[in-house]
Amino acid sequence: MNTKQKRALRIGGICLGGICICIGILRGECGVILQKAVKICLECIGI
Repeated sequence: MNTKQKRALRIGGICLGGICICIGILRGECGVILQKAVKICLECIGI
């Protein structure tokens, strides 16, 4: 692959990641992820 193809692939990957993040936010998955993170943290602390 030449540098133009690598750059296009990187930009495409970044755009795809951004689109996936936006879809997750619109679906309301932020709250679910936060709840799971809190549960994991509380388990590590031992509460």
